[in-house]
Amino acid sequence: MDSLHNNHSDVQGTIQSVTKTTGSPQWFVMRDLKRGNAKQPAYKLLSELNIRYFTPMVWKLRICQGKRVRQQVPFMPDLLFVYDSRKVLDPLVERIATLQYRFVKGGNHQPMTVRNADMERFIRAVDAMNNPCFYTPEEINPDMLGKKVRIVGGLLDGYEGCLQKMQGSRIKRLFVELPNLLTAAVEVQPEFIQLVKC
Repeated sequence: MDSLHNNHSDVQGTIQSVTKTTGSPQWFVMRDLKRGNAKQPAYKLLSELNIRYFTPMVWKLRICQGKRVRQQVPFMPDLLFVYDSRKVLDPLVERIATLQYRFVKGGNHQPMTVRNADMERFIRAVDAMNNPCFYTPEEINPDMLGKKVRIVGGLLDGYEGCLQKMQGSRIKRLFVELPNLLTAAVEVQPEFIQLVKC
């Protein structure tokens, strides 16, 4: 998984812990314990409260009133990233039993956060594509990792990472990663790909 790490060699720098006194907005890694088919999942509630959030969405076929309907649903229903301060989020977490912070392992009960630059970069890459593929850290294996590249031009200009190995496919996909949390494979045009020498 380290070979996926884009522009950062320090995983702990990307996933940070925060002190309890912080009042500045940042990206918190949170979980929603409601069932996947709940009528009011946390991301919808956060949207109604005008709190910025990101949850990776995928298209799935669902049955609604006997008809098959294509709907966008969270890739991992319990994973969401919320951008605000502890001052705003703590009362919500206390009031809504199913909304919780994810904590740093061995971090003395400190909420997990993601650096703003890394989160914005990930969101920009995912939003730039129609159909990104998402992977959990356990799903990525060395056989999936292709050549290390840099994107020059286009929507993903400046991004670095590994291409996804896909036999027989003409589509090129770049892995964009939030280390230890989530990886997205986004389509890139071959003319923007530049090999990086290791």
